[in-house]
Amino acid sequence: MKCPFCHYDDTRVIESRQAENELVVRRRRVCQRCEKRFTTYERVDLIPLMVIKKDGRREPFSREKIANGIIKACEKRPISLETINKLVDDIEEKVKNESSKEVSSKVIGELVMSKLRNLDEVAYVRFASVYRQFKDVHSFVKEIKNLSDY
Repeated sequence: MKCPFCHYDDTRVIESRQAENELVVRRRRVCQRCEKRFTTYERVDLIPLMVIKKDGRREPFSREKIANGIIKACEKRPISLETINKLVDDIEEKVKNESSKEVSSKVIGELVMSKLRNLDEVAYVRFASVYRQFKDVHSFVKEIKNLSDY
């Protein structure tokens, strides 16, 4: 494992433990050169899950893309990174358990919106505004009205 700070090839594991329903191994590492510490996660990746995009393209499922979208939606909100990671874990687990080898980006987007709606309304509206690509203010107001009726 290369050090993310100095890119040295030799790092040492100082602690390992199971996390997230015992499907993930969390490892604390230290670089042998710069002595900085960092965390890595090992996950089982049995069958690569493909995401079918709106235009029909297929690309590998990316946990990082989901996490980045949620982080942007939750920016400047009182939501911890731990909560966001748990949300991403739940989404990833649900998608991988309910899908065979392919899943629509629409299914993923709706799942993210459902989780965000229950977590934080502002984050939900932020994500929805990008995901649903509101064309005008009326679409945006309609979504907020739907949220308040929820």
